[in-house]
Amino acid sequence: MEHINIYSGKKAISRIVTSDSIKGLGACLEPFRSIFAVIDKNIPVNVQLMEILKAKNVRIKYIVPSEEDKTLETVMNICSWLLENGADRDTMILAVGGGITTDMAGFAACIYKRGVRFGYVPTTLLSQVDAAIGGKTGVNFEKYKNILGIIRQPAFTYICSQLLESLPKRDFLSGAAELLKTFMIEDNGNYQKAADLFFDIQSEFHLEVMMYGKDEKTQWRELLKKHRKTLTGLIAAAASIKAGVVSRDQFEKGERRKLNLGHTFAHAIETLAQRENQRGLCAQNESSTLPAEEQHFPSGVTHGEAVAMGLVLAARLADRYYRNDRNETTALESKISNDFWDCDIPCYCPYSIEEMAETMKKDKKAEGGKVHFVLPKSIGEVETVELTVEEVCRLMK
Repeated sequence: MEHINIYSGKKAISRIVTSDSIKGLGACLEPFRSIFAVIDKNIPVNVQLMEILKAKNVRIKYIVPSEEDKTLETVMNICSWLLENGADRDTMILAVGGGITTDMAGFAACIYKRGVRFGYVPTTLLSQVDAAIGGKTGVNFEKYKNILGIIRQPAFTYICSQLLESLPKRDFLSGAAELLKTFMIEDNGNYQKAADLFFDIQSEFHLEVMMYGKDEKTQWRELLKKHRKTLTGLIAAAASIKAGVVSRDQFEKGERRKLNLGHTFAHAIETLAQRENQRGLCAQNESSTLPAEEQHFPSGVTHGEAVAMGLVLAARLADRYYRNDRNETTALESKISNDFWDCDIPCYCPYSIEEMAETMKKDKKAEGGKVHFVLPKSIGEVETVELTVEEVCRLMK
């Protein structure tokens, strides 16, 4: 078990606990008299977790989180439940789930009775290495992602790799992309270690399933259990990197922007994929006589897959910006894309830079007509540069 602090000046304001067992959560909850838990209904029941919550007489509200329901209405629903059940200023709100759950429950805690304490138990790799660390809370508004929110640190974040063993393969790999992104910002030898681990897991999985016919879900779970100790160490290393960046720049005035590596492209990709899916669903609803090939629409991309695509594009932009390298595939881009493909993480962007341009202009981090693009100079070294979207389009053609 490792303890990592987030600081404001010299004062520790939030604690991150990383462990390969859920048992240590009880100690984190010990100081709190009144605990209300908001739990993702979709996550498999963990008997040990439920026993810990029962021992502390925790009241539970289950939600079914989705990007469509990540709204003020859902947050108000959580606040109504707290009010109806007598939650007072001494209440601790515990969020158990992925990034959408922690974002909404954290936001509710920030505004309920002008702010009560809250803690997180992230259950996805994506939330363990990114969303649940750093204090960003919020909801979507008017079709803009996370446009309403507050930065406020949780009392604690309990990160447990044991909870990942029930995570579907695609969701796990989505988080793996964010983990690799973190080590692209600050390496310390962990980038290659993580890439090798995910390659080994993927290779073992294909061998056992394809060659020996073992059940996919069972085998995936067994492999994550087998590699739990190594995975726990990498998650702790990523959490430590992000905690350090947040401690030095909590409100994203400078260094914290580095954590957005690949994300300007990624958000545009997610937006375009969502629009494409919506158009597809509308067409399917309007007519059932379309040719078969026109009835098939892409299933969208996960956030981690979009980040992987964004990282490859950021590497291409960096090579052209710093070195004026116009090769179709540059050395850094080739390295990153090969690593992602080896880990079975899709990283080929299906959209042109021109298609993404308008969405990037509306990025919430755009200022004065320019966007803060984070560019990787090499693995472990990145720099934030201000560019217009038009300049990026010229460089990327």
